[in-house]
Amino acid sequence: MTQLVLSTVRQKAHWSDWLGRAFLVLVLLVLLAFLAAPLLAILVQALQDDQGRYAGLANFLAYARTPTLLASLWNSLWVSAMVTVIVIPMAFVFAYALVRACVPGAGVLRAVSLIPLLAPSLLSAISLIYWFGNQGVLKEFLTALGVSQIYGAVGVVIAQCFSVFPHAVMILVTALSLADARLYEAADALGTGALRKFFTITLPGAKYGLISAALVTFTLVITDFGIPKVIGGNFNMMATDVFKLVIGQQDFAKGAVVALLLLAPAVFSFGVDRYVSRRQTAMLTARAVPLVPKPALWRDRLLLAYCLLVSALMLAMLGMAVFASFASFWPYNLAPSLQHYRMGLVDGAVAEGFVNSLKMAAGTAVLGTVLVFVSAYLLEKTRGLDLLRGPVQMLAIVPMAVPGLVLGLGYIFFFNEPGNPLQGLYHTMTLLTLCTIVHFYTTGHLTAVTALKSLDAEFEAVSASLKVPFYKTFWRVTVPICTPALIDIARYFFINAMTTISAVVFLYSPETKVASIAILNLDEAGDMGAAAAMAVLIAAISATATGLFALLGGWAGRKTQAWRRR
Repeated sequence: MTQLVLSTVRQKAHWSDWLGRAFLVLVLLVLLAFLAAPLLAILVQALQDDQGRYAGLANFLAYARTPTLLASLWNSLWVSAMVTVIVIPMAFVFAYALVRACVPGAGVLRAVSLIPLLAPSLLSAISLIYWFGNQGVLKEFLTALGVSQIYGAVGVVIAQCFSVFPHAVMILVTALSLADARLYEAADALGTGALRKFFTITLPGAKYGLISAALVTFTLVITDFGIPKVIGGNFNMMATDVFKLVIGQQDFAKGAVVALLLLAPAVFSFGVDRYVSRRQTAMLTARAVPLVPKPALWRDRLLLAYCLLVSALMLAMLGMAVFASFASFWPYNLAPSLQHYRMGLVDGAVAEGFVNSLKMAAGTAVLGTVLVFVSAYLLEKTRGLDLLRGPVQMLAIVPMAVPGLVLGLGYIFFFNEPGNPLQGLYHTMTLLTLCTIVHFYTTGHLTAVTALKSLDAEFEAVSASLKVPFYKTFWRVTVPICTPALIDIARYFFINAMTTISAVVFLYSPETKVASIAILNLDEAGDMGAAAAMAVLIAAISATATGLFALLGGWAGRKTQAWRRR
């Protein structure tokens, strides 16, 4: 009925409709220029020789004949698999305690589990070095376990577990939150034991969440650059190989080959996730009864003890970085001082990097939120240009399957091409901002689409019948109702822009160096204390920004969401 009204009222396109279509074309051009073209440039580079001539599969064959590169491929695969096997059960139990048990302080425990999201991934690697490195506090404990040093595979695995844990927890909390109490009531009526209920109801119900969490974990580990760079030592992985080949050896052909190999597991994971999601059945129907956990003394105590242990490990990782950042001269003089902060901000010239990071994060939050939400609105709530809608929707989902390291490498090949009219953007803050927006585009897009799908299309139908331009409906109705989603999208863009490394590691210049990259440079120079201090500062800024966004959300909620309150 709504579609009939829209088609009947506006047989001729209003000038505002043409404005919307023009913006949709602009979105398509942006995604083509800043996503599709860089990825195509990687493929072209992988098929060319040093002289720019077509080489077919010669670069791939050369890669296959290089034992060290093949060893890096194997290292990346087995480390990613091991981290996945460790993290998923740990995250599942933690999420189960938060959602399906009566654990006191669940909100605080969940907040603590999300701490790694506020800092660059290499913070965990720096903390591990202070805990178990050559001059670490617990080096003897590591030796007693039969491990000679933390540098290498052991350190990478432990640091990655800390870094990706919150991602798995968020997915599994969502999966376990959807449950129909009637299934458990029926099982209780039949006398089913707790263990059998777990394996026949809980696990099958969370199957999609478990698969998604495993795929996300595997992809994040295999494509991460910061952790293996800081604590990997001589243990090579594909992410560090790309950096060495492109920046160190200027071997762009092999670098492109490794980038395509890095893209393969991400694309595979994305495909599997999409396939599983199509087969997923709804856990909550219109007649479903929400599951309310019932207290169970010993179960809740055990789960609380487990959550406290995991939270203590999280706080210990962050706490060591904070402590080391204030230690005067590790490990000989642990008196607190600000010399590492002074060394990083002044001597290491990281203060300019923080300014650049804040500029990039603010630009990403504002421009990214506008681009994502307006494009999602045009796709969901307007009509016309049907041939372009499919490509725009497909390109909006593609960034989820593209690692930041691969995207950054594609930007080198595409925007550094002499004949490219967009070459002037290379090494500019504008390009870093656009790269970050594209890197994290999909999550923002899906958030916006979810919010927009909850709005009845009758709003647009009534506006069309009254000949009200779509942009007035958008500004006066859609934006106020979707304000919470807009703030969530902006916060997501800001935090990720502050902490990202892999997406911009190839693109900065001395004038546009951001704080997260400056930390890598400090670590390479041996200034571990200053690197820890700068990582702590990024975490502090991210935490402050999160609090400010929460305050903004509360204020906006009172102004725009009063209709929700009875």
